[in-house]
Amino acid sequence: MQTADLRIALFSGNYNYVRDGANQALNRLADYLLRQGASVRVYSPTVEQPAFAATGDLVSVPSLPFPAGRGEYRFPLALSPRVRRDLATFAPNIMHVSSPDVVGHRAVSWARHRSIPVLASVHTRFETYLRYYNMAWGEPLIEAILRRFYRRCDALVAPSESMAQVLRDARMNYDISIWSRGVDRETFNPGRRSAEWRRALGVADEDVAIGFLGRLVMEKGLDVFSDTVDELKRRGVAHKVLVIGEGPARGWLKARIPEAVFAGFQEGEDLGRAVASMDVLFNPSVTETFGNVTLEAMACGLPVVAAEATGSQSLVDDRASGRLIRPGAVHQFAEALREYVQQPELRVRHGAAGEARAQDFSWDSINQTVADTYLRLIRLRTAAREN
Repeated sequence: MQTADLRIALFSGNYNYVRDGANQALNRLADYLLRQGASVRVYSPTVEQPAFAATGDLVSVPSLPFPAGRGEYRFPLALSPRVRRDLATFAPNIMHVSSPDVVGHRAVSWARHRSIPVLASVHTRFETYLRYYNMAWGEPLIEAILRRFYRRCDALVAPSESMAQVLRDARMNYDISIWSRGVDRETFNPGRRSAEWRRALGVADEDVAIGFLGRLVMEKGLDVFSDTVDELKRRGVAHKVLVIGEGPARGWLKARIPEAVFAGFQEGEDLGRAVASMDVLFNPSVTETFGNVTLEAMACGLPVVAAEATGSQSLVDDRASGRLIRPGAVHQFAEALREYVQQPELRVRHGAAGEARAQDFSWDSINQTVADTYLRLIRLRTAAREN
């Protein structure tokens, strides 16, 4: 069997209605598979005006808006009879589930009943989200649900070795491969830096811009980010804060850092320009399994100050291309940022090291590893039937 013989049913909780790193990776994967001649059919909640056009055939699954002010996201409800009929007609030979939601669970059951192998991709640390909503007591329950889900799958792919080890330690599964992430070097490179764009936002040439890049939601570590900025101000460290992104917590962050420059949502070449126009990226989040924003900043020649957590640990070489700091350690984050603000030669040296590291990430070769995993699981299932 070759890649062109694959018939992949891909389940996502958010394939294109809100843009994030996970669904952009899934769309890139679908594009690569289609270019290799494979068949891909995607099942996900949909909305009338998605954030971007879906790659491949997209089938809508029943869903409702999330509660608690997060209605931009949809909660998949069921593997409806209509979707089941569509699945049966498509006749996949591999199932790929990317979200451990209700429909993901039902899709795994559907595949197991028909002896179709299942690959799960892990995109985020769902169990850590509760910490940002004063519900950390629920983490063990979420971990138990995740363990049941992932152990019913034939194999997992994780975006970094650090995340794969977390999954092994938590006994989620023991067949875990690495599906890393790539970076578009045409979009993200130091040449995208624009002094004119900075000036238009009120960031002077001599200002050192500490950047935040990502969706503005609390689980991205906005509390730690703002507390660290407060500590820098207490120490008298001159800097500018440049925030790239939008989200429901924008008002909260604006109130906490009123002097920050909010450049809003950016995409394509505009995003590359925005990232390259920072001087250092500060990523305090612990929820990412890879850290696309970290890699994009590195490709632009920026040093990165990040939480010592899954994803960043596999990208940032501490004290060589950036700093890895214990999660939540505000004083240590502030000290790392102070060094970059006050030592331009250190920024240049560590930024160059990060750019060199980013050259290792090519999307096509990375996505072929997923196709190879599909083929391996199909071969194993076929051999098991024959024996």
